[in-house]
Amino acid sequence: QVQLVESGGGLVQAGGSLRLSCAASGRTFRSYHTGWFRQPPGKEREFVAVISASGGSTDYADSVKGRFTVSRDYAKNTVYLQMSSLRPEDTAVYYCAAGGWGTSQNLYGYWGQGTQVTVSS
Repeated sequence: QVQLVESGGGLVQAGGSLRLSCAASGRTFRSYHTGWFRQPPGKEREFVAVISASGGSTDYADSVKGRFTVSRDYAKNTVYLQMSSLRPEDTAVYYCAAGGWGTSQNLYGYWGQGTQVTVSS
C-alpha cells in the first residue's frame, strides 16, 4: 500500500518558480514509476511528467518541456516537480500518482489529494 501527499503549491507570478513535493509512505514506493498530473479549472486532468522507479528515465508533456523537471529522493521517499518560467495556463490542481509507466491516468493505482498552483499574470 502506498499513500501520497503533495505539498508546495501556492500563488506565484508569471515567470516565477515553485517546487512541488510528493511524499510517500510505504517501502514499495521506490518500486513504482511516479507521475505528475494536473487539472486546470473546468478541464480534464492531464499528464505533466513521469519519472521511472529507477530515476533513470523521465518524460514530459510538450507544454512543460524545458520548464519543469521531475526528480526523486529515495532517502526521503519523495518525488519532486520543479516548475520554472510558470505561465497562467499552468494554473491547476497538481496530483502525483504511483504506478506504471506512461501518460494515461489508468496506469496509476495510487493518487495523492492534490495541491493547488495558481499563476497570476
